[in-house]
Amino acid sequence: MVRTSERRLYLVVGPGKAIGYDVGVGRADRQWTGTAAITGKYIRPNWAPPLAVLKDRPDLPAMIPSGAPNNPMGEAAMTLSGGEYAIHGTNRPGSIGGFVSYGCIRMHNADILDLYARVAVGTPVTVMR
Repeated sequence: MVRTSERRLYLVVGPGKAIGYDVGVGRADRQWTGTAAITGKYIRPNWAPPLAVLKDRPDLPAMIPSGAPNNPMGEAAMTLSGGEYAIHGTNRPGSIGGFVSYGCIRMHNADILDLYARVAVGTPVTVMR
């Protein structure tokens, strides 16, 4: 569960128990709410900027390779059903805790690796304000 107003992601691990992570979430004009599921898990993925990002940043290449310093996906990414969103690491750790993305859920690299190891493809994800 992601609570955008708190900038926190909670992994429910049992009745009344959860692991909390600080996250960066969508800017005011890019926030979304709803339910999705994890559709893919990737370590150090390449990044193809979505159309909304390319509209604002036409100078970006069509693909930024894994490990490149300007690749915003960080150490891991998990794609979500229903759109171009993901839960992913970051190359900008100072952005965690803010309203900073185009709708993705951004995590510290150590946290995304921890979460990645704990969840499977198909895991439901609820995003609420």
